[in-house]
Amino acid sequence: MDARKVILRRIYLVFVCICLFGIAILAQVFRLQFVQGTYWKNKADSLQTSYRVIEASRGNIFSDNGSLLGTSVPIYDVRMDAACEAISKGTFDKCIDSLSIALANLFKDKNQLDYKKDLRDARNADQHYYLVHKDVSYDQLQALKKFPLFKLGRYKGGLIIIQKERRDMPFNMLAQRTIGMSRNGIKPVGIEGAFDTTLEGVSGRRRMQRMAGNVWMPISDNIEIEPKDGNDLITTIDINIQDVAEHALLTQLVKNNADHGCVVLMEVQTGAVKAIANLKRKGEGTYDEDYNYAIGEAAEPGSTMKLASLLVAFDDGLVEPTDTVDIEGGSKKYADRILHDSHEGVPNRITVQHAFEISSNVGISKVIYNNYKKNPTAFVKGLQGLHLDQPLGLQITGEAKPRIKNPLDKDWYGTTLPFMAVGYDVLLSPMQTLTLYNAVANNGKMVKPKFVKEIRSHGVLMASFPTEVISDTIASVATIQKAKKLLEGVVERGTAVNLKTAAYAIAGKTGTAQISQGAEGYKGNGIRYQASFVGYFPADNPKYSCIVVVNAPSNGVYYGNVVAGSIFKEISDKVYATRLDMHPPLSADTLVAKNLLPDIKAGNKKETMKAIKKIGLAVDSQSEDADWVSSYNTSGSIQLKERKNLQGTVPNVVGMGLQDAIYILEDSGLRVKVNGRGMVLKQSLDAGGKINRGSQITIELG
Repeated sequence: MDARKVILRRIYLVFVCICLFGIAILAQVFRLQFVQGTYWKNKADSLQTSYRVIEASRGNIFSDNGSLLGTSVPIYDVRMDAACEAISKGTFDKCIDSLSIALANLFKDKNQLDYKKDLRDARNADQHYYLVHKDVSYDQLQALKKFPLFKLGRYKGGLIIIQKERRDMPFNMLAQRTIGMSRNGIKPVGIEGAFDTTLEGVSGRRRMQRMAGNVWMPISDNIEIEPKDGNDLITTIDINIQDVAEHALLTQLVKNNADHGCVVLMEVQTGAVKAIANLKRKGEGTYDEDYNYAIGEAAEPGSTMKLASLLVAFDDGLVEPTDTVDIEGGSKKYADRILHDSHEGVPNRITVQHAFEISSNVGISKVIYNNYKKNPTAFVKGLQGLHLDQPLGLQITGEAKPRIKNPLDKDWYGTTLPFMAVGYDVLLSPMQTLTLYNAVANNGKMVKPKFVKEIRSHGVLMASFPTEVISDTIASVATIQKAKKLLEGVVERGTAVNLKTAAYAIAGKTGTAQISQGAEGYKGNGIRYQASFVGYFPADNPKYSCIVVVNAPSNGVYYGNVVAGSIFKEISDKVYATRLDMHPPLSADTLVAKNLLPDIKAGNKKETMKAIKKIGLAVDSQSEDADWVSSYNTSGSIQLKERKNLQGTVPNVVGMGLQDAIYILEDSGLRVKVNGRGMVLKQSLDAGGKINRGSQITIELG
């Protein structure tokens, strides 16, 4: 019996021990899970390493002359190893006040005390990867590297610098929407989006360690797999013309309080887009680029469509420019809709050429309706032959889909044919319209507009984009010549006579279209208009085509020749003035005959003679031994007269260029101050006066 008690007692003791042991295990699990869980989780995270992606440097986007349009600017995240073993407590305490003051003064986002508290908290929490500040600029970083503690570097001062990139447009709003952007989660637009893979390069890899809060810290400064930089793009954009186009468009949009507008300037033979501007009203007198209207907005083009209509009729052999049409007093009813002309006092019977020049809706609609009413499909096929029914397939995304109605469509009505002829019941983007006019300027060859001409890697050509031809000829040679005469007549005698200039000839077409008000059509309250002008210059040897569209001008002026035409004229004038290859050559005989001998600066005789002979003009020098001369124009020649500089007296430098003037004055012992640009107009010390060496003379240029 005693033995049984002993056995039971032992069993009981074992049972108690097991229970106590189990309780101890559960207590330890609870402590690990809930009391020390965060500590051990962070510890585990800190021991996890992985290869992380290192983004490549994105390629640059350049204008045609090498100006930066889009580039990646380095920015930095600044972190600190607050638990760095090399930083003693004494060093940290000694530097924290001055470091906090410096950070507060640099970033101005927190005060000194806040920075001090955050730095000390990071130190107490043994944070090895504490974020000091995000998105630090290069200049800020250079200043920060000189701060107390940080100037000791990474291993002695705990400074950790993480470089990133931010996309920047040096010219701000210029061609902003066309240059575009590419961001994660956002549909790419413009050149940035269309050439995203070309620009982005190939990512590298770097071994990193995960810290608390899922923050990854590089284990070393070495990168295991170096990223490969993205390629650069050379665009067709001329930044100077772009600036002119943007300014001209903005000025007229503000003046006419318009809703939005766009401009495109294109090289006739190559299709290279030299300028493209899109502006939308954001507030009173303020505009911004937020949408590429030039390629993305398909709308009824209005009277600029009349060229396409007559191209079809001419090529089908149904109409000649000399044929006549009765415009019936400027009003014509088709079924339940009426077309009106805006010109009064015009004879009822006029030629087709004249109808086009004055933009007669009645005249052009009757020409098309009378010839195609029994076979409207033939007219539609003619428009399709001009490639107006298909997108252009541009290098950048977002192109609007055009629409040319077909007699089989449900919304083809009895009024569709005549209204299509004058630009209603049709949808085209400005770029699609411009491409047609450019083809006429290019003698019938239709080329695709392009925005990017080359891909380069560190200056080495990787790929080029030649001109793509959509159609070798959109119409017969005879039809193209007739179309050119129509467009020249618009500026010579028609609705765009205000654009006529003596320096060079412009050819083009005005457009003033009512904007449909949706369900209310064109009869609702507050009728809005779209003003446009599209054409090319110089008309006798086209180099550039251009379209201007201004949507909803609201200051009472809405005609295409005034609102849009003035923008076209400002751009074409400035382009023509700066493109000497567009000017007819002038021989020396022509200069003499027209009394156009140039004014020549006074200066060194040898260099002056060389320049005059280079352009083939006769020169007569009155002194063979002169070093410095002035020039005088006489009948048929340029005469040079010696300009003497007496030693010890103030030289006469009026009429000289800056380089020669400074050389003579400084050689005479004078200190020179310069104001302005150009040649010397005035000098502060009178010529011939006695020189006090070291005196200052101010020369005014102009």
